[in-house]
This record gives sequence, C-alpha cells and structure tokens, in this order.
Amino acid sequence: MNDVIKKIKRKNLYIKILQVSIGLLFIIIWELLSKFNIINSFIFSSPSRIIKTILELYNNNNLFNNILITLYELFISFSLGSVIGFLIALIFYRIPFIKKVFDPYLTLLNSLPKVALGPLLIIWIGANTKSIIVMSLLINLIVSIVSFYNGFINTDEYKLNLLKSFGATNNQIIFNLIIPSSIETIFSTFKLNLSMSLIGVIMGEFLSSKAGIGYLILYGTQVFNLNLVMTGIFLLLIISYILYLIITILENKVINKRTN
Repeated sequence: MNDVIKKIKRKNLYIKILQVSIGLLFIIIWELLSKFNIINSFIFSSPSRIIKTILELYNNNNLFNNILITLYELFISFSLGSVIGFLIALIFYRIPFIKKVFDPYLTLLNSLPKVALGPLLIIWIGANTKSIIVMSLLINLIVSIVSFYNGFINTDEYKLNLLKSFGATNNQIIFNLIIPSSIETIFSTFKLNLSMSLIGVIMGEFLSSKAGIGYLILYGTQVFNLNLVMTGIFLLLIISYILYLIITILENKVINKRTN
C-alpha cells in the first residue's frame, strides 16, 4: 500500500515538474524571440516588458487599485450567479412543471449574445459598476442553472427510490441525497461560473468602466501600448488560476471530509 502511495506521489511530482518546465520554457523562448527581433516586440511584447509594465503600474498606484476593482465585480457577480442559479435549479428539480414552462426561454437567453445587451444596460442602469455586474450575471446565470440542474437530475435512481420507500420527505431527499450526491457537479459549476463571470466582467469593463483590468486592456489598445494589453492579459491569467486553485482546494477538502 505504501509503495502505491509513493508511486502516486512520485507521478504527481513529475507532472508538476513538467507543468512548471513547460511554462518556463515558453517564457524563455518568448523572451529570446523578442530580444533577437525574431518576432515584433512592439506587437507581441515580452516577459521582461510585462514585468516592467507591472512595476510601472505599481509605482503609479494603478496596479492593486485596478485588480481590486475587477476582483470586487467578479466576486459579486460570481456569488449572485452561484446562489441564484443554485436556488432556481432546486426549484426546477422540485417542480418539473416550472422547468418545462421556462425551458424555451432559458434556451433563448443562453443563445443570445450578451454583449449585444451592453449598450442597453448602460442606458438602463448607467455606465457604472452595476451594469458590469449585471452583464457578468447575464453570462453566468443560465450556465449555472443548467449545470446545477443536470447534477440534480443525475442522482442515483436506486438511492432515490430507496429513500422514498422509507417515507423520506422531499426536503430530506434534497438535503440528504440530492445535494450531497451532486457535490462534484456543484464545484465543477463553480469553476465554470468563475470563468463565465470573469468573461462578463471584462466585457462589461470594455463597455463602461474607467478602472479595472479590462479598462487597462482597452486603454492600452486605444493608445497602442501593447505592453499594457499583454500585462492585463497576464494579470487575468494569474487571477483566474489562483481563484480556480482556491475552488479546487475547497473541493478536495469537502470530498475528503465526506469520504473519511
């Protein structure tokens, strides 16, 4: 048993080393291609220029301010989308008639390009943080509802019938079987919702913000400062990875607690 555990740990270590090596190799090649003018450094920037731009933003007190604004918008839209999506999915599961009534509308809203609603949101709500959060919510909500609902309806039928045969109430079934059985789906939905929320926030900042990472990218494009654009993209990659990692750690803790 110990040998098996050691092999698994060794394999995971090799995977981590390969992942880090690939990332470092990409950065080194990118830097060298830019340095020796094999690629146009004005268009593609370089890792050293990105670091320099980050330091400039920090020295000008523009780095953490823009990051925190984007994180605030992301947190609000992610939280609202997750909670509302979870509750609506539960209602759909509990009352299938409502799901059938709203199903075509969910399909229509899901297929609608949300960016098309951007100008209307600015007129209705204003060019402010609220319109950005609503834009993000429109993008993540339908996906959250569908993902949560699919997890609920895929609960083991044998266990479901067993609880019903013992006279369990609907609430007992939901809280003692449906939700615990859907833990992996719930966390997968959180991960998907995180990416959808971030997309919505950046789209919203493109349309109606004067701060945030999306604003930095848009401003950099307007003034042809592609180092700033690449810096914004780099910051988004780091933020999304850290948040994804946090959700994964929470998922592992919850699953381990259930299995122990």
